Amino acid sequence: MDTKELLKKVRKIEIKTRRLSDHIFGGEYHSTFKGRGMTFSEVRQYQYGDDVRNIDWNVTARYSEPFIKIFEEERELIMMLLVDVSGSEFFGTQGQFKNEIITEIAATLAFSATQNNDKIGLILFSDEVELFVPPKKGRSHVLRIIRELLEFHPKSKKTNIAEALKFLSNVMKKKAIVFLLSDFIADNYERTLKIVANKHDVTGIRIYDKREEEMPNLGMVQMEDEETGESILVNTASKKVRVNYGRFYNEKVQFFKESFNKSGAGTIDCRVDESYVKKLLGYFKRRS
Repeated sequence: MDTKELLKKVRKIEIKTRRLSDHIFGGEYHSTFKGRGMTFSEVRQYQYGDDVRNIDWNVTARYSEPFIKIFEEERELIMMLLVDVSGSEFFGTQGQFKNEIITEIAATLAFSATQNNDKIGLILFSDEVELFVPPKKGRSHVLRIIRELLEFHPKSKKTNIAEALKFLSNVMKKKAIVFLLSDFIADNYERTLKIVANKHDVTGIRIYDKREEEMPNLGMVQMEDEETGESILVNTASKKVRVNYGRFYNEKVQFFKESFNKSGAGTIDCRVDESYVKKLLGYFKRRS
């Protein structure tokens, strides 16, 4: 992808996702993810109905009339986006690949955080951490994150969610809002997730294509595993093959849900051909 084409794609995603974050998600994000507490802002003259516990007695004594302290929420938070860039994310049968939807969701979340003056960081992972962008504020930083999501070429096509969570735990000493975006066709991350979720506010966003849920009957089909590169001939006409595939897929989905529930983390399921706007809004409203 040349520079001109890349900038065009970045701008297109910015226009779409920023509009969503400005008009829809900004307020929902703010009410869902609270700041660290209340901090002193200013004093003003006492008005009828004000809480007398907030009277500033030093200022009141100086001016011989009551003044109260005004507090505001200490908003600054850190959002970390953990994005799966393994081979299975480059799959889609409904007009968009999973990684394209992941990019849009990540951008929407990032602009929502920016609107609330929060910092945003990015971790791209396969079976290793491929890229770490430390948390910063501002539009230009979000645009850099979008560029990385669009153009980054991972070294590996495999997946290791536990490795990404371990890395996050090592680099993030303060509590963060963590969104983990993947298809979660993986296992062995339950223990690490529990450790991370004890410190951070974690949400797993599972992106999937409806053709992944069950194998269609198409006869003999040459298939390639996007993560291993292995190519095999599969008899999709065999009921046993289709049943075994369905069992394998459902086990991964169940593991995802049980792991996050046991860890006290949130989950969102989003199919490629569904509206991620409704999914995110519904999740924010349930939590706020």
